[in-house]
Amino acid sequence: MSEAVENEARWYVVHTYSGYENKVKADIEKTIENRKLQDQILEVLVPLQDVVELKNGAKKQVSKKMFPGYVLLNMIMNDATWYVVRNTRGVTGFVGPGSKPVPLTESEMKNLGIKVPEMEIDVELGDMVKVVSGAWAGTVGTITDINAAKQVVTIEVDIFGRGTSVEISFMDVTKVE
Repeated sequence: MSEAVENEARWYVVHTYSGYENKVKADIEKTIENRKLQDQILEVLVPLQDVVELKNGAKKQVSKKMFPGYVLLNMIMNDATWYVVRNTRGVTGFVGPGSKPVPLTESEMKNLGIKVPEMEIDVELGDMVKVVSGAWAGTVGTITDINAAKQVVTIEVDIFGRGTSVEISFMDVTKVE
């Protein structure tokens, strides 16, 4: 797995005690603020849906949790963020086999109504770009591929005198004029 992919925020699902979803959301948001993790845990979501209930003969529109007992997180998975979320009161664990959190796929996100941000990049094949953040910061390379769906460019960089392909997020490159 390349560095660029590891540093990308993905959507994860955590299981909570039933009825604790909003408390977990508030606690995680407070911890994000206290520990200055805004750039690593980007969004905490308790998906709601509007439904019409019939009570005492009257129709009433109410918001209900789409997934009782679950909270969605858009985050960069690393030891620090895993620890913060896993040790939040009310969280019983991440969804995934064993203790390994598994991110939602793009199609699962679309089914949940989560928009995958579309991003345009003002570069073309053959352009020189400089990596501005991440493990490859400061590296200059030539674009050999642009993948709009994954929001990454593949650049050719020189490592020990040999050309090597590296995937970098759109967010982490700037065009060299």
